[in-house]
Amino acid sequence: MTRLFVTFEGGDGVGKSTQVRLLAAWLEERGETVVSTREPGGTDVGLEVRELVLHHRGDISPRAEALLYAADRAHHIATLVRPALERGEVVIQDRYIDSSVAYQGAGRVLDSAEIRSLSLWATENLVPDVTILLDLDERLARERLTSDAKVFDRLENEKSEFHERVRSGFLALASAEPERFQVLNAEASVEELAASIRARIEPLLS
Repeated sequence: MTRLFVTFEGGDGVGKSTQVRLLAAWLEERGETVVSTREPGGTDVGLEVRELVLHHRGDISPRAEALLYAADRAHHIATLVRPALERGEVVIQDRYIDSSVAYQGAGRVLDSAEIRSLSLWATENLVPDVTILLDLDERLARERLTSDAKVFDRLENEKSEFHERVRSGFLALASAEPERFQVLNAEASVEELAASIRARIEPLLS
């Protein structure tokens, strides 16, 4: 029985959503039951948290922000992700614990070990089987976002220095756990990235 938990990480504008969709479609073609989800926003509770942390007009203190993400994560894993995994399904998720460590830890300059510990407690120590990190220079990522003419959320509106710290945080996490992470240059074409991701995932399927 397949039981696989795959997460996608990286800064805003790197193409995570596209690769999540392509991987899910490929797995379904192979007969897998796939749950595609995201954080925050993977549940009804998560949608409310997402609106608060990404679009709240006032300030949110860094520690409060970290706790809001952890609360969403606890509910998301307990009600959606873990049940799917227990059924033997494949879960593909856009952002997880590593995003909190990178954004609230490195980006907000909180203690990264404490942020990770908080999320592990919230999820009862659920760690992904594979994490795909799409890495891209902050300036190129910003150009992609700007070209889409989208309205930036609270995190996307942060200064370049913040996003550079976030990128460094992600790369540090990948360096510390090379067996879990697959780091890909997000400047590659959509097709090249998708092929590399499939090659990483295929050996793990039953």
